Amino acid sequence: MSAKTTPADLAVEPRDIHFDLEAARKGHWLAGDPVGTAVFNALSLTFPDGERLFIDAVKHYRGQLKGKLAEDVKGFIAQEAIHSREHHVLNQLIDRDRYPVAEIEAQIRGRVKESRNRGPMAMLISTIALEHFTAMMAEMHMAHRDLFDGAAPDIERLWRWHAMEETEHKAVAFDVFMEVTKDWSPFLRYRRRVISMAIITFMFSRNISRYAARLLEADGYSPEAALKAVKAYVWKKPGLFSRGWKTYFAWYRPGFHPWDQDSRAEVAVWKAEFDSAAGRPAAA
Repeated sequence: MSAKTTPADLAVEPRDIHFDLEAARKGHWLAGDPVGTAVFNALSLTFPDGERLFIDAVKHYRGQLKGKLAEDVKGFIAQEAIHSREHHVLNQLIDRDRYPVAEIEAQIRGRVKESRNRGPMAMLISTIALEHFTAMMAEMHMAHRDLFDGAAPDIERLWRWHAMEETEHKAVAFDVFMEVTKDWSPFLRYRRRVISMAIITFMFSRNISRYAARLLEADGYSPEAALKAVKAYVWKKPGLFSRGWKTYFAWYRPGFHPWDQDSRAEVAVWKAEFDSAAGRPAAA
């Protein structure tokens, strides 16, 4: 039987960790690979503004929440705020004289503003779809731990820490959505989240590919070659967006909940590592 809320014994707790990300100044921090570096830098550029959107999406409904869900939301907000901070540090270290970082950030801010202008419920539904997408990528990271082989050590740790916490809080925004729409019909809930996921999938994958391609152009790639290289990276090898297709398509199942896929065992070692780094005692 699938879970229909975040597991009762799972606490969503922030780990306030700072990472040494200076290697990002040197350019291709992912094992010297310009394509992989560009893709992950493009993702990182979306996080500060995107995660502030996620925070505000759930904050709007805090007055309607109680008990464990209210505590989970508190942890979610703190985790996302720290993610935003650390990715902002990484983003500031990308060579802005060489790469069109400001141009990409302006496009991201514009898209986030459009999402905010659609109102709180649209923001929340976009959040639950994007949180599923990031949880899918985190799951792929756990299953294919060679993804960051050769990366600068603390940048690798940043992405692993982020993946672990994204997994930990993967259902919080979804649980908020289910609580605040409890008077909706099941069909309406299903229809809204499925339509949103279809739109988000197209927009998110397209935008990340475009941002990464623009970064690659600064490395000397033609626009056509840059986009071709990025698409090969995200869809073929290593298949950042395609390897997690089973998890992705689970979203379209009526009655879906993110914790139908219980991934606590997979992140246990990483969780212990980062609990220790945050000065938190190990679990009994």
